[in-house]
Amino acid sequence: MIDDNEKDIQLEDELEDDEQQLFEHFRIVADKGQESVRIDKFLTEHLQHSSRNRIQKAADAGFVHVNDRPVKSNYKVRPGDVVTLMLDTPRHDTTIQPEEIPLNIVYEDDQLMVINKPAGLVVHPGVGNFHGTLVNAIAWHLRNLPSYDPNDPEVGLVHRIDKDTSGLLVVAKTPEAKSNLGLQFFNKTTHRSYNALVWANFVEDEGRIEGNIARDPKDRLRMTVMPPESEIGKPAVTHYRVLERFGYVTLVECILETGRTHQIRAHMRHIGHPLFADERYGGMEILRGERSSSYKAFIQNGFKLCPRQALHARTLGFVHPKTGKQMDFTSELPADMQALIAKWRIYISGRKETETIS
Repeated sequence: MIDDNEKDIQLEDELEDDEQQLFEHFRIVADKGQESVRIDKFLTEHLQHSSRNRIQKAADAGFVHVNDRPVKSNYKVRPGDVVTLMLDTPRHDTTIQPEEIPLNIVYEDDQLMVINKPAGLVVHPGVGNFHGTLVNAIAWHLRNLPSYDPNDPEVGLVHRIDKDTSGLLVVAKTPEAKSNLGLQFFNKTTHRSYNALVWANFVEDEGRIEGNIARDPKDRLRMTVMPPESEIGKPAVTHYRVLERFGYVTLVECILETGRTHQIRAHMRHIGHPLFADERYGGMEILRGERSSSYKAFIQNGFKLCPRQALHARTLGFVHPKTGKQMDFTSELPADMQALIAKWRIYISGRKETETIS
């Protein structure tokens, strides 16, 4: 008896070969414990920037292969299947080339360097950003260091932050340093804190947010907190502490117990307090405050002052991989966040004076 998967492959074998040259863009081998699941769903979970509809169209065009044979989108993935995405255009060259891009280096020695990344700079090459990244800038800075190969995964960035998040990152110059620092991050012995301006007037002075984070099925570029019973996503914990209140927004310090993609942004949105000006997570709207035209103009001006999520990786601490010495770094808030906070201080002080007079 032939099952649906075998029929699918046999039908594809009967198609006339038009000798179209295809290029491999993605490959993954299904785990031994892989459950039977449609290949379009399987690939949606593994390709971050592709929707299920686009994958289905790719399968219809003969671009989705299993074990070197094209399959349709209803093919059921089996343990050990080699799944590839084959396209009719060559894959973009992802070789990291040195590019002369200014770096704000906070600290550097023969083992590592700590960089204060500006907002707007992509950390690593990817779809739509193959050049002009932090990694390209690091390659230029270390171009005369024979032992540093920017294309070697055993050296380089130890962790990442989002394009529009500013702040501190550590880079390993040697495999030994990256292995040591990577283990510190894995064991959660590093110290990292962020400053964020969020839409909220917190009653409490501090709190804890816990919830599994996974890619949002409705928006593949956004992360979301999944229900506990779903068992989907990776465990994530964020601790926050109020630094300053401005009535409708609050400046908070966030300390990560885990380091998931978009963790602070997703967790704050989950509790109803998106980051100010965070368009992807709903913070680019007036979520708190007055209905007056003057207040609306004030907020719009704030969005122009800081046209990105108001989030800064302020502190970073770790043990030096060679000396064993504790290393702690702090970076000042960037100009856009300083200007935004100063504007809120003036606004809230004006409101208090008005209330006192009245």
